[in-house]
Amino acid sequence: MDWRGRSVCTVFFRGCPVCCTYCQNAAILSGSDLREIDEVIELIRRSRMLVSGVIFSGGEPSMQKDALIALAGASKNMGLLVGVQTNGIYPDTLEALITGRLVDRVALDIKARWARYNNLLGGNYVQSVRRSLDICKDAKEKGMLREFEVVITLFRGYEDEVQYIASDSGGVDIVLQQGVTGEIKPLSQDELKMIADGMERAVKIRTREGGELLYESDRSRRASRKR
Repeated sequence: MDWRGRSVCTVFFRGCPVCCTYCQNAAILSGSDLREIDEVIELIRRSRMLVSGVIFSGGEPSMQKDALIALAGASKNMGLLVGVQTNGIYPDTLEALITGRLVDRVALDIKARWARYNNLLGGNYVQSVRRSLDICKDAKEKGMLREFEVVITLFRGYEDEVQYIASDSGGVDIVLQQGVTGEIKPLSQDELKMIADGMERAVKIRTREGGELLYESDRSRRASRKR
């Protein structure tokens, strides 16, 4: 579900420094397939009659800062909304997009609690991701970013990560996304609902079998009424 409620085209950028073993786009995490920016802009232009927005994904789109800014700018000039799916490792790119009013939606993939981050990703990334989170939260609060969500790709055995990530994310929209790998049975939609039951907020749940749904537990409804 790239952008709920919208018909969009998706542009995939090759390359990512993290290379998660479960990435559904593992084939484009490395290698080369260079394209001129004008060629990609023309492909987006051809889709204008069918879509209302463009999603830039990967790989890691923010890794190619200049190309992403150019493509986002061209898309906005066509009257299209722009979304970015990112791991947050390049906060300067996100800041430039937001400051330039070139992005409407950011989906930030937070992979674990901060104490586990660098070990899990195999690099010193935690400060960059935390900065990306702060940049997007601040932009959302100031009305400079229309939509912002934190995506937690969750695997069996790591259910307790959710509370840590949700707490650090504040009031940001949370997505519990079913992690799928060949080694471990994925969490079902019902199991993800049980995890969400421990949170005082509505969350989105995404699974292969059920797509995306907005889920609000009794606890989150009671918390909403108290507010």
